Amino acid sequence: MAFKGQGPDPKREQFRRYLEKAGVVDSLTSVLVALYETQERPNNALEFVKQHLGAAGMTSEDTEALQQEVLELRQRCTSLSEENKDLKTKLQRYEPVPEDGATAD
Repeated sequence: MAFKGQGPDPKREQFRRYLEKAGVVDSLTSVLVALYETQERPNNALEFVKQHLGAAGMTSEDTEALQQEVLELRQRCTSLSEENKDLKTKLQRYEPVPEDGATAD
């Protein structure tokens, strides 16, 4: 705490510069401006800030990693669907469906 006649607290000033350098001040400012500019105030302002900071906090590396994971999972899903289809076809060879469409119990 700075008293009259004294300069700013060096630890506080160092911490402020750290937050500015890390982009925290800009992120908080942009989220608060977005909250201020909303036509209808959200019921939970803290949740609004959390959601907007979460989106703002994602780096391009994060999104690239997630996009790559989605691509790999889609490919795996396609592969497993094809394998499932092949297995069903093989199963049909050993357990053919009767011509009248009834299933054998």
